[in-house]
Amino acid sequence: MLNIQYLWRRRKSVIVTWLLSYSAVLIVPIIISLVIYAQANHALKSEIHRANDSLLKQMRYTIDNQIDLMKRLNMEITWNEKLQNLMYSNKPAKEAPFVAYQLVKEFRLYKTSYALIDEFYVVWDQGESVLRSGNIRDMRTAFRTLHNTGALSYDEWLELVQQGGAKRFAVMPHLDAAPAKTSIAYITQLPNDLNGRETGTIVVMADAAKFLAAIESISGFSGGLLLILNQDNEILMSNRPGAPELEPFLDGERVRLSSSRVGESELFYISSAVSELKYALIIPSSIYWEKAEYVRKFTYISIMISLIGAGVLTWFFMRRNYSPIQELVESLNDRNTEEEHGDGNELRMILQAILDTRSEKDQIASQLKKHQHVLRSNMIHRLLKGKLDTPVPYEEAFRSFHMTLHSQEFAVILLVLENEESLYEKLPGIDLNERRKLIPFIIANVVEELVLQRQHASFVTEIDDMMACLINLRPDVPHGLAELRHIAAEAQSFLWQYEMELTISISGSHSSWSGIAEAYQEAVDAMEYKMVLGKQGIIAFADLHADGTDHVQSSYYYPLQVEQQLINFIKAGDIEQAASYMNEITERNFEKPVMSLTLARCLIFNLVGTVIKAINELGGADSGILSEKPLWMDNIIASDTIQEMQIELQKLLAEVCAYAASKRTSNLSQEREVSLRDLAANVTRYIEDNFTDANLNVNAIGEHFDLKGSYLSRLFKSQTGEGLLDYIHKIRIGKAKEMMQNKQESINEISRLVGYNDVATFIRVFKKYEGITPGKYKEIY
Repeated sequence: MLNIQYLWRRRKSVIVTWLLSYSAVLIVPIIISLVIYAQANHALKSEIHRANDSLLKQMRYTIDNQIDLMKRLNMEITWNEKLQNLMYSNKPAKEAPFVAYQLVKEFRLYKTSYALIDEFYVVWDQGESVLRSGNIRDMRTAFRTLHNTGALSYDEWLELVQQGGAKRFAVMPHLDAAPAKTSIAYITQLPNDLNGRETGTIVVMADAAKFLAAIESISGFSGGLLLILNQDNEILMSNRPGAPELEPFLDGERVRLSSSRVGESELFYISSAVSELKYALIIPSSIYWEKAEYVRKFTYISIMISLIGAGVLTWFFMRRNYSPIQELVESLNDRNTEEEHGDGNELRMILQAILDTRSEKDQIASQLKKHQHVLRSNMIHRLLKGKLDTPVPYEEAFRSFHMTLHSQEFAVILLVLENEESLYEKLPGIDLNERRKLIPFIIANVVEELVLQRQHASFVTEIDDMMACLINLRPDVPHGLAELRHIAAEAQSFLWQYEMELTISISGSHSSWSGIAEAYQEAVDAMEYKMVLGKQGIIAFADLHADGTDHVQSSYYYPLQVEQQLINFIKAGDIEQAASYMNEITERNFEKPVMSLTLARCLIFNLVGTVIKAINELGGADSGILSEKPLWMDNIIASDTIQEMQIELQKLLAEVCAYAASKRTSNLSQEREVSLRDLAANVTRYIEDNFTDANLNVNAIGEHFDLKGSYLSRLFKSQTGEGLLDYIHKIRIGKAKEMMQNKQESINEISRLVGYNDVATFIRVFKKYEGITPGKYKEIY
C-alpha cells in the first residue's frame, strides 16, 4: 500500500509525479467551480433583490396613479371658490344654503371629470350636512346612504371624519362598492375659519376592488403577500387578509418595517411617490431563495461528483500504471533495493510468471470462500437430519469452517417468522432476493450474538421454512434448558422491536453428533404444538414430555347432551349464546395439560360436525347452504393453529346462525334477493375483468360499487359462499395455472401478470390454495 514514507523514499519516482499531476488536475477545477459559485451566488442575490424592487415599483406605479387622482380631486375641491365662500366668508347665514346648492351642482362636473373616483363628499360642520354630487344630506342620512354596512357605526364614522390631522388614508365601508363594500378614503381636514371654528372635511373614496385588481394584475410574486400601509404603518389593504406569514412582522396593529427577515419570511417595502403610503411585500424564504438554493445544491453536487470521479480516476490510473512495478517488488520480496529499472519488458515477463501462480491460488481461495457458507449450511443440515455418513470427521470439518466447539452437548432452537409477508411489504425499495436474504440474515446474527453473550457456540441455518440454531453448550452450564429459555426470550423480545413476530421451540440437550438429529426432532415436535398453544410463544419440548411422560391429554370433553344444547342454540339463531357455549367447550378442553394435536383436530372437526347436524335439522342441506360455501372446510384445515381454526369455526357458526335467524324471520323480499344476486354477478365480472390490477382489493371493489368494502364482502359471501379476497386469489391462481401450463413466462412474470407485485406473496398464496409452490406445479405440468 502506498504511504508517505514510501513516497518520500521514492520522491524521484514516477509515482510521485503522477500523484502531483493528478492532484493538480483535481484541485484546479474545484477552485474554478468555487469561484464561479461565489460570483453566481452574488449575481443571483442581486437579481433577486432587483426583481423584488421592480415588483414593488410596479405596484407603486399602479396604485399611485389612483392615489394621485384622489389627491388631485381633493385639491380641486379644496380650492373651489364656492367651497371657500361657504366655509370662510362672512355672508349672512341665510345665503349659505344657496351657496351650498351651487357647490353640489358643481360637484357633478367633478363626478364626470373623475369617473374613476367612486365617491366624494364634503362634511360641512357648521351646516351639519354632507355635500355630495347633486344633493345635500344631513349627517345621519348621508351615513345611512353611504356607509351603513354594519362595519362602522355613525359615531365611529363621525369621529373618523372629524379627527384631527391634515391628511390621512383610512379604510371605510361603502354601500356602493362591490363586491367587498369597502373603499379606501383620502380624508383632508379643512383649516379652521378666522374665528377658530372647525369648518369641515373632504372625503374622497376609491373602491377597494380597484386596488385589489391592481395588486392581482401584478404577476411574478409567486404566492407573496402584498400590503398597502398608511403613514402609521397600519394595514389599509392586503391581497390575502389574515395570512399567517404576516404575524411575525406585526407589532400590535402596525407592521415592523425594520425587520427584513423574521422566521421563514422576507419583507421588502417601498414608499409611495405621491403620498405617505408604503407598499410592502412579504414572501416565504423558500420561494425567495429557491433559485439560490438550486445553484448552491447544484454547485455542491458538481463538486462532490468531481471529487468522487477524480478520486476514482486517480486511483484507477495510478493503480493501473504503477501496479506492475509495485507487484513485482512485492512478489520478489525485495523491498530494500533502490535500483532503477529502465526497460520493463523483462520484468513484466517475470511478473507474469509469478502472477500466474498467485492468480491460480487466489481463484481457489475465492471459490472456497464463496462456497464456504453453502458447505457449512449443508453440513449442519446433514447433522440435523441425522445423516452422519461423511468421509471427513466432524471435528475436523468444524475446524475448517472456523466453528469452535466447547463440548459434546448440543441443543436446537427453531424459529418461525409468523409475519414474513407483511415484513416484505415494508421493504418496497429492496430487490426480492435481497429481501429474502435480509430477514434471515438479521435473525441469524441476533441469535448468534445472544448465544455468544452466554458463552456458548451457535450455528444458524435455514431448514424446512424455519431458522434452525444449533447450539453447542459450554461444559460448565448447570441448567441447559434455563439457558436456552433465556436466549429464546431475549431473541424474541429484541426482534419484536423490529416488528418480527417469532414462534420459538426448544429441544433438550443431547450428547454426541447423533444427538443433534434427536434434538432437532424434539424441536420440530415442540414446534408442531404451536397449533394448540398458539403462535408467537416459546415452546419447550421438556414442558410437553417431562421425565419421559407425556403431559398431554388422552381424551376431550364433549358429551352428547352438551352437543345437543349447542345444536339447540344454533337452531334458535342465537349467535351470542351459541358462540359463548362453543368458547366454553374449547376453553375447557384446551386448558392445561396440553391436548394432543390429534385430539385437538378431532375436537374441532367434531364441533364442525355439530354445526352440520344443526344445518340438516334446519333443512339447510336441501337449500345448499354448505355447497354455496365450498371453501369453508378448506379454510379450517388450512389454519396453522387451533386459535385460527376456532376463528374460522366461529365464522361458520355465525353464518349458520344467521341462516337460522333469517329462516325464522323470512323477511327478506324476493326483489332484494334478485338484487343481491345481480350485485354478486357484477362483482364477479368486475374481478374477472380487473384481476391483473395489483391495487384490486376489497376496498377498491367497494368504492367501485359505492359500498363499504366489508359490507360488500359480506353480501358477496352470502351469495357465493366465499369472501371477495378468496375469490380474487382464486381467479388469479387459476389464470396463473393456465400461464404456467404454456411454460413460456417465468414465475416472476406470471406473478406480475396476474396482479401480484411481490412474488413471495404469489408463492405463498399459490401454495395455500394448491398445496405446492408454483415452481413445482410448473415442473409437473
